[in-house]
Amino acid sequence: MKIRVYYEDTDAGGIVYHSRYLNFCERARSEEFFRRGMLPAGEDGSGFVVRHVEADFLGMAKLGDLLEVRTRLLEEKRSSVLLKQKIYRDTEEIFAMTVHLVYVTGGRPKRIPPRLLEIIRAL
Repeated sequence: MKIRVYYEDTDAGGIVYHSRYLNFCERARSEEFFRRGMLPAGEDGSGFVVRHVEADFLGMAKLGDLLEVRTRLLEEKRSSVLLKQKIYRDTEEIFAMTVHLVYVTGGRPKRIPPRLLEIIRAL
């Protein structure tokens, strides 16, 4: 998914805030659901929550840059998935993270519904 860096994403020097990279990755995951006419969270309060993140800041992005977020499924379990997400500016990898997502309903882990797992597998 392509993401443009806006002024709101940057500090006074035009450099992207470190926390925005997490937002960009979240946006890319959510957009896959929206593209299919679905919400990333269920009407019953179910959805994916972040359990753990490991992030590597490898470069920097600036105001106006066009970034690409790429997502890959690393591991799939009954109620959780492990994803690798990378952000590129042109061909340069500037950010990488692994994110462990758990599917919950009412605050408890629940089996990931097949239709949602299909979307995750297609990332």
